[in-house]
Amino acid sequence: MVTAWQIPQDPTRDATLDPKLADQIKWGYRLFVNTPHEAPKLTGGGVACANCHLNAGQRERALPLVGITGMFPEYNNRAARLISLQDRVVDCFLRSENATGRGTEALPEPGSKEVLAITAYLTWLGRGYPVGANPTWRNKNAIAADKLIPIGKLDAAAGEEIYKERCTSCHGPDGQGVQIGDKKAGPLWGDGSWNDGAGASRVYTLAGIIRYSMPYLSPGSLTDEEAQQVARFITAKPRPRYPFKSRDYVGSKIPPDAVYYGQE
Repeated sequence: MVTAWQIPQDPTRDATLDPKLADQIKWGYRLFVNTPHEAPKLTGGGVACANCHLNAGQRERALPLVGITGMFPEYNNRAARLISLQDRVVDCFLRSENATGRGTEALPEPGSKEVLAITAYLTWLGRGYPVGANPTWRNKNAIAADKLIPIGKLDAAAGEEIYKERCTSCHGPDGQGVQIGDKKAGPLWGDGSWNDGAGASRVYTLAGIIRYSMPYLSPGSLTDEEAQQVARFITAKPRPRYPFKSRDYVGSKIPPDAVYYGQE
């Protein structure tokens, strides 16, 4: 596992890049680590891709993206269809980056230059990995089913106490992130955060992220229960509304931890 701010693979320092793709890959990297600055028209708040996919998508148990490009296209349960890698990037812009917060007139598409650049960076991260082989480090940010606490039994107040003790040094008491050198943790709620249609707006999804990748300098130090309580505290907070939630989970039940659904 890489630690602190280490980024093992940095395309801006790779002299072996294909000249035809170098600019795209390098911009894709910059988009990934500083999304609001590099893609202001497609970012409705202050969240960067690297705020969730730590160390530019290269940290174990922190939603790593190394070697995942060969798994696309793949079936997406929320969309109830097969999606491409570009579709997935678009979805992240719409939800985690809250592109819909800027209105619905000019939303990202699979052919958008920003989407293609991030796809180029992710493909560069996946070089040398076989197509169709699911990396062993993928989909590990999940709490075991037998450890999940029913949503109704989770206590946001208990989560707040844990948050105050373990999370405020980076995210601040207001959840908006603390400046640490040239880095700043992403906002966890409010207008600058991800919207209520994002994956991190699901209690168990967010709990899995917290359990294995947080706190940043001591990941894995929270228990399954503590991570779920903190996630319930964060998902009890207001955040931007995703306007297309009615299109999600078509033909299937809305997951019990998708607490923002049905609140229209």
